[in-house]
Amino acid sequence: MNRSASSRKQYRQFRAAGSPDPGAPAEWRDPQPKRKRKHERRYYLKQYWKWLKPFRRGLLVVFGLAVLTTLLNMGQPMLFAGIIDHSVLAEGLTDSEKLNRLSLLGGAVVALILIVQALDATRIYLMAILNAKFVHRLRQKLFDHLMVLPLGKLSERKQGGITSRLSGDIDNTSRILQMGLISPGVAILQVVMSLVIVFFWNWKLALAMTLCGPPLVAVMLFYVRRVRPIYRSMRKDREQVDGRVAEAFGGIRVVRAFRREAYERHDYAVGHHTVIRKQLLARLMETMLTSGWGLLVPTVALILVWYGGYLYLQGEATIGQIVAFQQYAFFMLGPVMRIIDSISMTQRGLAAMERIIDLMEEPPDKPDRPDAFNAPARVETIRFNNVHFEYEAGQPVIEDFDLEVPGGSLVALVGPSGAGKTTITDLVARFQDPTKGSITLNGTDLRKFKLGSYRQLLGTVEQDVFLFDGSVRENIAYGRRGATDAEIEAAARRANAHPFIAELPHGYDTIIGERGVKLSGGQRQRLSIARAVLADPQILVLDEATSNLDTESEQAIQGALKDLLRGRTTFVIAHRLSTITHADMIVVMDRGRIRELGTHEQLQKRNGLYTEMVDRQRRQFDIDDASLQFTR
Repeated sequence: MNRSASSRKQYRQFRAAGSPDPGAPAEWRDPQPKRKRKHERRYYLKQYWKWLKPFRRGLLVVFGLAVLTTLLNMGQPMLFAGIIDHSVLAEGLTDSEKLNRLSLLGGAVVALILIVQALDATRIYLMAILNAKFVHRLRQKLFDHLMVLPLGKLSERKQGGITSRLSGDIDNTSRILQMGLISPGVAILQVVMSLVIVFFWNWKLALAMTLCGPPLVAVMLFYVRRVRPIYRSMRKDREQVDGRVAEAFGGIRVVRAFRREAYERHDYAVGHHTVIRKQLLARLMETMLTSGWGLLVPTVALILVWYGGYLYLQGEATIGQIVAFQQYAFFMLGPVMRIIDSISMTQRGLAAMERIIDLMEEPPDKPDRPDAFNAPARVETIRFNNVHFEYEAGQPVIEDFDLEVPGGSLVALVGPSGAGKTTITDLVARFQDPTKGSITLNGTDLRKFKLGSYRQLLGTVEQDVFLFDGSVRENIAYGRRGATDAEIEAAARRANAHPFIAELPHGYDTIIGERGVKLSGGQRQRLSIARAVLADPQILVLDEATSNLDTESEQAIQGALKDLLRGRTTFVIAHRLSTITHADMIVVMDRGRIRELGTHEQLQKRNGLYTEMVDRQRRQFDIDDASLQFTR
């Protein structure tokens, strides 16, 4: 793998070309041409509204409380103006009368503030509940969809990218609810009401207050439109970095064995530095927004004091009005600032929302037909009818595969690497469907069965065992939830796993670590066999489990496998031919076709491809044994 370009070079490419980032990998660019911008935005917002429909009542309550709070807030400046003009500076009143008015109006202000704060606290709490429900529902919906995506689609996405969709993108999308809907809606209402009040009250002072706003707002909006592409590109870069981190630590043994630590550190640093450069660019633009408002607020305050003082001297304004206008200026500038902030935050949310929608629109893996029905409980026969399969058009992997397998048979698939053995087992498990031809179970095409009911018949034991970070008990029972402790222990005994489990610190409750890292290879394999035994599948796919194990572990597992295979229709991908001499049917494959078919004895008599493979392995074992004796 070539070392990636420096972060500075990638950043310069980004600044020169805009968005999407030309330096980003192809898999992170949009998979299809974008629709016209106007129609695209309308489409995404329509999808977002569908997500919100179940929460519309709660949304209306929250928005209603926000509007009520805003309306009550509009009265505060008037009360302050009344305190100054009709109490503190009122003419013709005694000090006692002024004090009484001051107390009355001050009490009204305190009561209003308490009511507003109570309503606002209620709104914030209800909004938190609404947002939590929305996030949970959307995250669950996305997770459910990811679980049914085709394996090919999932393999194209890095693990970090999937995690990023479920965490960061969902969180950013949830902010649209507050920052894209409620906050700007209330802010617009507050600005409009403030403008109506101030122009009705003193149009000259109101006009002076609003003159500085439009030019600066236009500049701010210009910068905001530049921020969204930066955050979109940053998210893609983070997904790439997160995916690379997951790969590096998932294969840390390989990294260290090939002394690639320096390369991985460099690759991580370049990716992270690129994100930081883009983040600083976005922060720079947002800082310019903040600085602009920091300049605008004191400018407006100065204009109000200067021009308000002039109008007071002319008898066209009161001191209370000047003070109240200061508050109304804050009521207008604050919401405008919130609108600008909400636009910036909404840009991030929209970018995340688009990625989520695009992912959720990818078609699921093999949806059930409308007339699909449950698979039968027993396997009488499995037949491959002139099966063809190709991953890419025009590049066949399986051709003219025609085979009938009686129920309960042991079928061994042998052949050189790339012969199509794994593809056949993927077709049996319906991870893939034939491009041409069909596979039938008891005479019925597999595609006519409900996928879930068919896969209930299946079990797998793979050479590369995958165990979850949980207890031994949980891993054995993974294929059959609700199994009793006695059933779990019985499955472990049949898999020859109980003796070593009993010696673990906490027995069946021992936590085995991610991918079973705390167990040996033989122990992990026996747990996978116990898992298959407990699931009691009718159809078993076995990628030979013993080829990479020591002799002691192999013998223990071979004994467990004999019990597992009894009475099941089994497809074995055989690497070590000496382990499948007892198979009912040996299928010799080469380049996706059946070259020979028969039992071990029948194929040996033909003296063909199978015999050559057996002889070649026997010679190799003889050489290995001689080498071992020589070293001793």
